[in-house]
This record gives sequence, C-alpha cells and structure tokens, in this order.
Amino acid sequence: MADDDLGSLLGGLLGGGRSSGTGNLLAALLGTLGDSGQGGGNPLAALLSELRDGGLEGKARSWVGAGANEAITGAEVAQALPYQTLDRVAQQAGIAPEEAADQLAAALPEAVDKLTPDGEVPQGSLEDLIKARL
Repeated sequence: MADDDLGSLLGGLLGGGRSSGTGNLLAALLGTLGDSGQGGGNPLAALLSELRDGGLEGKARSWVGAGANEAITGAEVAQALPYQTLDRVAQQAGIAPEEAADQLAAALPEAVDKLTPDGEVPQGSLEDLIKARL
C-alpha cells in the first residue's frame, strides 16, 4: 500500500481532529522503519524497538498497555529516533525535523494505543488492522 493510502488510514484512525498530514507523517515514519528491516518487517514493532532503545520504553509501554498514555515531547522523539530517520520523515513531509518531532510526539501515544488494542503488537499488516478499527 502506498504511503498516501496508509497516511489516509492513519489520519482516519486518529479522528477528524487530525489532518491527513499527521497520518502521512506517521505513515512515512512507519514506512521508513519498516524498510530498515527492524522488528522483523513489522513497522510498529520497529518503532517500539527504536523508542525502547532511545530511552522511552516506559512511555511506549504505557501506549501499548491498558491505562493512561504517557505524553512525550518533540525533544524526546528527536532524541529517541535516529537522526537519519527523523530527517527522512521530515523531508518526505516537507517540514523541518523539529516540527516533525513535535507532530509525532502529539500523535504517537494515541496512534500506538489504537494500533495495539489487545495490549500487544499485532501481527499482520498495519493496513488490515487500521481498516478493522475504522
């Protein structure tokens, strides 16, 4: 599925208050991480691995598990993700890396929470999971 299609699905998953631009940013991030081969080809698992390695394991775990989602800042996202990843995602979105980090910080807790409804990273394609949640 093209990143634009995944971005539209992610934007829909996050509700009308979020633009498809946020969905496209998330799609670019997941696509970049999925292309890296981390997480066994599962981009959500790769994202959670990057966040864990970047010192955000507790916060990311709160998004997957039951209970309140802990917030993160753009600075935390920028520190947790490899600069090359954040730069590539920002370039695809046509924004500065700092702005991309801020937008991702605002969207990641809710997006990961909705993509892990059973408290674990699902197997299968993200597209199928998102469609099932819409």
